[in-house]
Amino acid sequence: MNQSPIISADWLSNSTTQAALALLSDAGHQAYVVGGAVRNHLMGHAVGDIDIATDATPKQVIKLAQAASVKCVETGVEHGTVTLILSGESYEVTSFRRDVEAHGRRATVVFGISLTEDAMRRDFTINALYVDAGGAISDPTGQGLDDLRRGLLRFIGSAHHRIREDYLRILRFFRFHAHYAPPDAGFDPDILAACAALADGLDQLSRERIGAEMIKLLCAQNPAPALAAMEQAGILHHCITGANLRALGPVLHFEAERGFAPDPALRLAAIGGEDPQTELRLSKSMTQNVAVLRETATGNMAGAELGYRHGEKMAHAALMLRHAFFETTLDLSEWEAATLGAQAEFPIRAADLMPKLQGPDLGKALAELEARWIASGFRLTRSDLLAL
Repeated sequence: MNQSPIISADWLSNSTTQAALALLSDAGHQAYVVGGAVRNHLMGHAVGDIDIATDATPKQVIKLAQAASVKCVETGVEHGTVTLILSGESYEVTSFRRDVEAHGRRATVVFGISLTEDAMRRDFTINALYVDAGGAISDPTGQGLDDLRRGLLRFIGSAHHRIREDYLRILRFFRFHAHYAPPDAGFDPDILAACAALADGLDQLSRERIGAEMIKLLCAQNPAPALAAMEQAGILHHCITGANLRALGPVLHFEAERGFAPDPALRLAAIGGEDPQTELRLSKSMTQNVAVLRETATGNMAGAELGYRHGEKMAHAALMLRHAFFETTLDLSEWEAATLGAQAEFPIRAADLMPKLQGPDLGKALAELEARWIASGFRLTRSDLLAL
């Protein structure tokens, strides 16, 4: 087992994380922060959820929490996971485990085995890094730290074996590559071959799980290489039937050019597909955003009106998508007009036209005045409009 130098991090030294680890270690159990928090810290990425691995069984963890009056939620006891809540912070605690028999998404597990065995059942070497309360990192596979330094993403052991245990690992591979591999990193041909050979296994997964992974992938700064590799390996169509990557490159270029944060709705709208909303089980808001973007991008609404009707962010996204579809450069005057439109406020209210106008006539008059006001570049004043 390789040991790294001691690390120092606020997320590790804070009182709640230390208390969660001490709950286990003070009772004689091993306790480590594992996975994403360690990986992200070493790569200089933001640390989110803090997961803990321990040799204590789920029943032992629950008993210790009850004795210490710590709230404990049995989130996945059959897989060895409970959630401790200390001072409003949640920590998923998972017992060291070994998968005795795996079935795509389900597995028969054994608890209380060694740290090394626990590491060997994980997916990627860079996710099998552990840190104790004092900051000492353990690398049971002997490869995780070196792979992080070299920018390598690879499975622990056989890619075919790891994927057969859980077909979602195919999508996790491409998602992790998009987020963590160096910009110029290629794809391991053996891993690509394994993903392609086992791609049909994705059809066994729930659409919610596939959708969640795809959204996470699309949030990467540059998901294009991963998506292109998925397309070439015959994997993308298992996720989004009829997806087309032609407009994605220009959209990513426009995002970078205008300092636009990665927008999964915009990227999904660029990719298209026959029915991504249903296939990915998108949220209501995401579904609406994708639909509005595709409708406005293929319409002829000018930038100013886009901004006024849909807000600055949505208008700018629609303009980027429109120019990506038509393979033209961004019109910066339109971009600025969208910003002005988003700040504009129609100066006429229904009460201004009442009681002279009522019902349908009132609605028609308001729509006509609004159209003239937009056409004027929002320059017509309230008095101008009332005179009309």
